[in-house]
Amino acid sequence: MTHHIPDGLPDRIRHYIDGEFVDSIGGEVFDVLDPVTNEPYVQAAAGQQADVDRAVAAARRAFTDGPWPRMLPRARARVLHRIADLVEQQDARLAELETFDTGLPITQALGQAQRAAENFRFFADLIVAQRDDTYKVPGRQVNYVNRKPIGVAGLITPWNTPFMLESWKLAPALATGNTVVLKPAEFTPLSASLWADIFREAGVPTGVFNLVNGLGEEAGDALVKHPDVPLISFTGESRTGQLIFGNAAPFLKGLSMELGGKSPAVVFADADLEQALDATVFGVFSLNGERCTAGSRILVERPIYDEFVERYAGRARNIVVGDPHDPATEVGSLVHPEHFDKVMSYVEIGTGEGRLVAGGGRPEGLDTGNYVAPTVFADVAPDARIFQEEIFGPVVAITPFDTDEEALALANGVKYGLAAYIWTNDLKRAHNFSQAVEAGMVWLNSNNVRDLRTPFGGVKASGLGHEGGYRSIDFYTDQQAVHITLNEAHSPRFGTH
Repeated sequence: MTHHIPDGLPDRIRHYIDGEFVDSIGGEVFDVLDPVTNEPYVQAAAGQQADVDRAVAAARRAFTDGPWPRMLPRARARVLHRIADLVEQQDARLAELETFDTGLPITQALGQAQRAAENFRFFADLIVAQRDDTYKVPGRQVNYVNRKPIGVAGLITPWNTPFMLESWKLAPALATGNTVVLKPAEFTPLSASLWADIFREAGVPTGVFNLVNGLGEEAGDALVKHPDVPLISFTGESRTGQLIFGNAAPFLKGLSMELGGKSPAVVFADADLEQALDATVFGVFSLNGERCTAGSRILVERPIYDEFVERYAGRARNIVVGDPHDPATEVGSLVHPEHFDKVMSYVEIGTGEGRLVAGGGRPEGLDTGNYVAPTVFADVAPDARIFQEEIFGPVVAITPFDTDEEALALANGVKYGLAAYIWTNDLKRAHNFSQAVEAGMVWLNSNNVRDLRTPFGGVKASGLGHEGGYRSIDFYTDQQAVHITLNEAHSPRFGTH
């Protein structure tokens, strides 16, 4: 198999601080691997406390002295629309770099680049149309809400669809007038450095956007503990989220955390079976299974269980696994050998916990790289590790149920609660089940289609807070209540006797 290497790869990946690309002050670097060969293809600057301090100082200066927080919403929106235009103009290049860095199939990476542009358009429109609350007590008092940007936002992003997930935080943080320090995932730093030139060309003032590459334990940790960073938005694993929560506590920082998931897809016997198959196959094998909202546990009502498992396994065995740059590829290579080992260890565990009906190892003919054949386990018990724990790869557990009550208990019987997918044509059951399921987001007879106006977030171990639409604006702004008396200020008269 020929391996595509994009033209014009950088000779090194650097930080971007106060309008300049810079190396780490102490010269520290780390290797970045190409996930198809697992060979290092570039070195990136490894940010330390000193580099984070420098980036935060630049962002702080841009916030206190620069024009960005004081610009009219329309002026900021124009800049955001220019960012969206620039992302769209280079979507093919972005997808090519993202695919090379992450192992995501090229067709899916292209969709993510286009979504990144849409995130900027959405928040550009939202801040111009934004309205805030006013309350009147007629003839006596007017109370209104004055929103203001908070300061320097620390954005810590994951390695799955990195560019799109960075845009999801950058767009609302910048739209509301904050300045930012972005710490992208160390496995996938390539596309993040493109933001610097895009923002500069779009007219984002110097110091508003800063980028520090590096390891979570070093750069991420320094950002979370920095006293001049009042906000941290983090997407990643629940364990890391717990660590960040603890480290942010002494500073009482604002936290928004979108964490792991083990989302159920519940298929009732009255569902449209063809559509349910399409959605549940796509729902766990798209993005190489490396997605927080993956429907990685499929619960199927007993009357259709055998047919469903057989047809599902057949589809899984037919999935095209191969070179991420080939448009025919449906599942590419996992992001990194460490992650490959983790997913393979779960495949091994699963062979003792369920009936293997598809996959279970490396695909035929792909002897190197982080390739995992789409793997399906049937008859998985609810206490199995592959039912309970997030695998974050192309591995799915299928479990039968007999009653609505049992389905609900199975759906809710894990520590996570990010998404749920429900397939039924019974109107009452659809709503009652949706409302009873412990998930921040529910898709009924529908694939994971995002409406950016709706809240995105999870319950239980899947997160803290919500982003999307006004919830993002709430997170990135302080809401100050201002009260004015319209007649005499009637105060009790102390000290007059």
